[in-house]
Amino acid sequence: MSPCGPATESAQCPALLVSAPASGQGKTLVTAALARRHRRAGRRVRVFKCGPDFLDPMILERASGAPVHQLDLFMVGEEECRRLLHEAAQDADVILVEGVMGLFDGDPSAADLAARFGLPVLAVLDGSAMAQTFGALVLGLARYRSDTRLLGVLANRVGSARHGEMLEESLPEGIAWLGALARDPDLAFPERHLGLLQADEIADLDARLDRAAASLPDGADWLPEAVTFSAPARRPVPARSLEGHTIAVARDAAFGFIYPANIACLEALGARIVYFSPLEDTALPACDAVWLPGGYPELHAQRLSANTPLITDLQSHHRAGKPILAECGGMLFCLETLAPRESASVPMAGLLPGHAALQPRLAALGLQEVALEGGSLRGHTFHYSTMETSLSPIAQSRSPRGRAGEDVFASGRLTATYMHLYFASAPDATALLFQKSATRAGAESPADSTGRTPQPARA
Repeated sequence: MSPCGPATESAQCPALLVSAPASGQGKTLVTAALARRHRRAGRRVRVFKCGPDFLDPMILERASGAPVHQLDLFMVGEEECRRLLHEAAQDADVILVEGVMGLFDGDPSAADLAARFGLPVLAVLDGSAMAQTFGALVLGLARYRSDTRLLGVLANRVGSARHGEMLEESLPEGIAWLGALARDPDLAFPERHLGLLQADEIADLDARLDRAAASLPDGADWLPEAVTFSAPARRPVPARSLEGHTIAVARDAAFGFIYPANIACLEALGARIVYFSPLEDTALPACDAVWLPGGYPELHAQRLSANTPLITDLQSHHRAGKPILAECGGMLFCLETLAPRESASVPMAGLLPGHAALQPRLAALGLQEVALEGGSLRGHTFHYSTMETSLSPIAQSRSPRGRAGEDVFASGRLTATYMHLYFASAPDATALLFQKSATRAGAESPADSTGRTPQPARA
């Protein structure tokens, strides 16, 4: 979050939206390989991720050497997207934006973003099981909407040089062929049920990125024509309502779903950020508030449960009426028990009454908005667990189309929800979640929030 929109002039920079006809085509691999290739050529690269995502940006940050922010017309907002692109264009030699799902999927879609900011599209297509139909898919991507421009294509998982030639020959006129990536299992990034592994969990990530960059066809890292990004509207300096507050943020293999923009927002509000590991640290750092973001507590449930000194500190922090924000995996850690998939329940921190269990299928997915004191916060939800609690929600999120979404629960100064919040969408509401002196009507005190029969929470 910048303090004020200082720029009044447009900025230009070569830019591409890397998209595909569907998920699983290799967008992240190609975007990361391009970023690493440009970087090795001595270019300053800025990479963005379209839509809400924590995992792909970790890979892209390692590839590009710079923080990767979200661009989403709903969650981030058009004007903030404009500011981020304009700011990047002033410093970078090339901007890459990785799309989300297929080019036209979702509302808003990657195509909506491309149309709004004039981003030319590079399409990545898995060519492993097709020949001339490749060209038909490219033609459809190029003509489906008149306000997007498909500049070129790159084929992924191609079986041979002749296979690549067949794909190239099938292309309609006016679409550049940028070559092919060979079918190579060693190029793929390892995954789990929520998506890619976190960057720090892939021991040979840099070697994979270097291999991917070297595997790109010659010329794939050309610089397209520059895109003009208009200056954002001037915005007011945010009130530094968290001045003097120290916020302890959980960050390790169990809790890593943190938007860089959220940290920037807290700092712009005046907060001092310190990090701690619920897996490794036996005490909370000195702090006024705690943020437990999402992650993978189910994969580390036994270690989290065994860290009783840290849990005792969290319980003392809670009883003292100090703020805690617990999102998704952070909320699961705050419950009484958590049952990893096909495993017995494991005791958790016990800050909230209730229990959660991992499920084999996705339980909820999508953009969300929730009205809280101080404003409406936007974000998203994506989880495989279900939860039961005796608490009554203090609020419920809604999708952009008005469908019921995630509940928000409170126990004293602890706020918990499955929703991942994008702080900059409502800085005043964010500040109230962490302020020492804030009060919340209708929240149960910690002493009243245990010992009841759990009821199903709305997903």
